[in-house]
Amino acid sequence: MISARKFKYKQVIAVRTDLGMSKGKTAVQVAHGSVSAAERARTTKQEEWRAWMREGQKKVAVKVDSEEEIMELRRQAITHNLPHAIIRDAGMTELPPGTLTVIGIGPAKSESVDEVTKDLKLL
Repeated sequence: MISARKFKYKQVIAVRTDLGMSKGKTAVQVAHGSVSAAERARTTKQEEWRAWMREGQKKVAVKVDSEEEIMELRRQAITHNLPHAIIRDAGMTELPPGTLTVIGIGPAKSESVDEVTKDLKLL
């Protein structure tokens, strides 16, 4: 029997689905968003970052339909004082240079991240 573990900290990575990225490209962009947001948290919210690291580094990938939705998530992350990172593609494979692909939000307390991301659907 698998027990449901309650995580106190998490990170959410929101991915644009309107770009038609391949699965591999999507995976790499999610990784960029996760690492970049975690690095931001490590330097600005060190206590929460350490707790997230100890707890197992919960990550959730969700989907959005546009650049505008990502920018709104960014505004909300700023309002809620959450570490975050916007990722723009270098343009070396599938997308034009500078295309905004994902936003990583957190790691931070789960309830704080949920205030910004709770209505988003899983990727």
